[in-house]
Amino acid sequence: MASMPPIIVLADVSTYDWLLFLHVTGAFLLAGGAVAAGAFNVAAQIRKRPSEVAFLFRLVQICVVAIGIGSLMTLGFGLWLVDAAPWEYGYGQAWIVAAIILWFVVGAMGGAGGKRDRETRELAVRLAAGDDVPTTELRARLRDPVALFLSYGSGLAIFAILVLMVWKPGA
Repeated sequence: MASMPPIIVLADVSTYDWLLFLHVTGAFLLAGGAVAAGAFNVAAQIRKRPSEVAFLFRLVQICVVAIGIGSLMTLGFGLWLVDAAPWEYGYGQAWIVAAIILWFVVGAMGGAGGKRDRETRELAVRLAAGDDVPTTELRARLRDPVALFLSYGSGLAIFAILVLMVWKPGA
């Protein structure tokens, strides 16, 4: 007789385990969305036609949804994790404080960079609706150093948060 696969019993999963699962799921959404958005942004910079740029920036909008959900999940479930495991973590630990500060930095930089990218997308959509010919204004917006600094800076801050979460320096 063939052996039966084990049955997964969810009753043995603790609240801490669920919180950790949801926190890590949020981290995957946040980091994955940021990487995909960065890739679409780079791809848009090398495109010639405004319609192609507009399409790629529309794809970035989908990534922004994942980033937003992931951001809320990481912060919400992360703070709940600290409360659920006071024997292991505390709000006074430097790596937790640094991660929370970086979380706000990510939001501020990503929001400001996203506003500039939205304006670039709107220009690309207008140009695509016309004769779909690239302009120097669109090229300049795609290579705007401030927008690039904000967008990629927020990505680096996400990476720094992940480093803190994995290695927990000082814990």
